[in-house]
Amino acid sequence: MLPAFAQDAPLTTVSERSGFTETGRYTEVIELCDAFAARYPDAVRCQTFGTSPEGRAMKVLVVSQTGAFTPEAAREQGLPVTLMQGGIHAGEIDGKDAGFLALRELLEGEIAPDVLQQQVFLFVPVFNVDGHERFGAWNRPNQRGPEQMGWRTTAQNYNLNRGYVKADAPEMQAMLGLINQWDPLAYVDLHVTNGAKFRHDISIQVEPVNSGDKALRNAGTALRDATIDYLADHGALPLPFYPSFVQGDNPASGFRDGVATPRFSHGYVPLRNRLGMLVETHSWKEYPHRVKTTHDAIIAVLQQVAEHGEQWQDIAKAADARAAKLGGDEVALTFEASDKCHPIEFKGYAYTRTPSEVSGATMTRYDETQPEIWTVPLCDDVQPALVIEAPKAGYLVPAAHADWVSERLDRHDLEYRRVDRAMEDAKVETFRAESTRFGESSYEGHQRLELEGQWKPDSRDVAAGALFVPIAQPDARLVMHILEPKAPDSLAAWGEFNNAFERKEYMEDYVAEEVAREMLEKDPQLKAAFEKRLREDAEFAADPRARLDFFYRRHSSWDDRYNLYPVMRTDRTPR
Repeated sequence: MLPAFAQDAPLTTVSERSGFTETGRYTEVIELCDAFAARYPDAVRCQTFGTSPEGRAMKVLVVSQTGAFTPEAAREQGLPVTLMQGGIHAGEIDGKDAGFLALRELLEGEIAPDVLQQQVFLFVPVFNVDGHERFGAWNRPNQRGPEQMGWRTTAQNYNLNRGYVKADAPEMQAMLGLINQWDPLAYVDLHVTNGAKFRHDISIQVEPVNSGDKALRNAGTALRDATIDYLADHGALPLPFYPSFVQGDNPASGFRDGVATPRFSHGYVPLRNRLGMLVETHSWKEYPHRVKTTHDAIIAVLQQVAEHGEQWQDIAKAADARAAKLGGDEVALTFEASDKCHPIEFKGYAYTRTPSEVSGATMTRYDETQPEIWTVPLCDDVQPALVIEAPKAGYLVPAAHADWVSERLDRHDLEYRRVDRAMEDAKVETFRAESTRFGESSYEGHQRLELEGQWKPDSRDVAAGALFVPIAQPDARLVMHILEPKAPDSLAAWGEFNNAFERKEYMEDYVAEEVAREMLEKDPQLKAAFEKRLREDAEFAADPRARLDFFYRRHSSWDDRYNLYPVMRTDRTPR
């Protein structure tokens, strides 16, 4: 039962009452969630969708004037679902205050009438709730307001917007559960930039636009362009790309567009054939301006989903069906902007670049009293970079790894099944790394790994208990990003299979010496190859370990699983 005070509680925020110079603590979120539900019992439900490591309830407001307050009801009525979140980086808290303001105006009929009759709006005011309570005045030193704000990372020091695929953090697992339940058509992540000083105040990035299902790209482009138009009509200076310079802090280097990898929200959602939007207000704008601009972006998106959501849902469902038929097709896993660039006029300020007496580096200094137009290059011809042919049937995960990999697949609600009987001499594809590069330092608690190599036909015994992960499922692209070893956010890339690429067994040098002499005596071709290598490769010739390994790698005692990626691909569905 809701507390009695919620019936009469004001629906304004600490931020609004302070003139948008402050932001409230997380207790305010809990109180407002209850208060909105009490004030509008026919339109709002306040729900808990997870618990943070420090024990805080993770709140979502389910808002609709259709009576659809469950995923089942939304699907039964054919309603699109729009999920917006604030505070994934809890110092970038514009989305929380802007979202509550927009929600009150919508419910009171002050703005955008009827949009809540055409969709279900899920509003998560703060995603990183523990980080939100690490409150301080200098948590964002390159950001103007509010007076105090939360911290970028969680209590476990995870950056949630690096974890959509690996999903280590309990908060991310809770969010993926919410996504799995509701299947939002549009997922909007509300941020604040870092970076230089200029006059543009917000950027809107959407995918699919350059990536993913081609028909769905049209919907993504329409959503992005309409949101930008709405913002411009309401006094903003929006951008369709993230305004980060190509070269450090050098404005003259211009900008390069791209497609985010799926560790990021707007890189992950498109792999599920849904619309992902990244909203970034500009950190050097004052907090009242940023909240207003974020508010306008929220209203713009909700209006677009209300108007086009039914059509976009049909496109998304058709994209699901197309994705389930990707087996054997070439699929782009990464994208990069080409060198085909063009000049743009960018609204900046006068600046100088001079040596710093503090750091010794060249430092950029901006004069915000002197508006200036910069003519700089924009490289926005985004093209596929890493392209992999999808397996015709799917992936086989050996029984030794099946338990933990199945847990990861479950987090994303992906389809798989256990192979209940052994497969002898199965025709598969295997991937052996030709080169490996381990990360030099820890990143998000992982030692990352880059692999080079190719899939090749092979025959392997597959024990009962292995997982078969079919490519014939709506989230086929996500399956590939998780299980393709060269994908940038795969399990392999995050170091989850590092043991397979660590050498565990060795031959003593004196034994290797004896083995080498015996092999040279018995195999004239091997001897000729060794002598040629000595003549042509000075580095090899000067390295005793490499010379002995030349023979060890050709000996029956060599570990044939070293550098062999444990997951296999198959063209045949196991029985």
